[in-house]
Amino acid sequence: MESVDISKVRPNSDNPRYIKDDKFKKLVQSLRDFPEMANVRPIVVNTEMVVLGGNMRLKAMQEAGWKEVPVEVVDWSEEKQREFIIKDNVGFGEWDWDELANTWDAEDLKEWGLDVWQPEEEVDYSILDEDDVDDQLKDMADGVKKAIQIEFEPDHYDEAYELVKFWRNQNAYVGKMILDFLKSEKNKL
Repeated sequence: MESVDISKVRPNSDNPRYIKDDKFKKLVQSLRDFPEMANVRPIVVNTEMVVLGGNMRLKAMQEAGWKEVPVEVVDWSEEKQREFIIKDNVGFGEWDWDELANTWDAEDLKEWGLDVWQPEEEVDYSILDEDDVDDQLKDMADGVKKAIQIEFEPDHYDEAYELVKFWRNQNAYVGKMILDFLKSEKNKL
């Protein structure tokens, strides 16, 4: 490991990972509060100083005003570098699925431990009569909670998260609360 001028380290433009605003702010703050952690998790770069592991940390270090960053330089084949990028990040952050689909080989991703999207198997219900299908679908759905995604502007996300967390701690059924509110607003139209 060595320490280098931050301007010499280049982010990897093919990195299929990104970090949401709220998590990025937390990463910047954690680097400000505990800079020593960077020494035990240096940014991994290739011999051309392109990041293989630590793109978001580099971005956070820049945001935090760091002048130098700890790096680990590796001299690996292109294939090994690509494998490392995926394996190093399998359990963290979020994936840019478009980047993965357009730049990465699905078989390699799967082999390296990334759960890649696969089309669901089609179920052939033609062998069952209609009553059996309805009963089986009802049995499968009974008692299963389902989720929908609700988008928030970045400034509202933390507040929404805290409110949902609060109501869940009160053992409230947040879905019903939202549904009731949406119905009442619709009725006003």
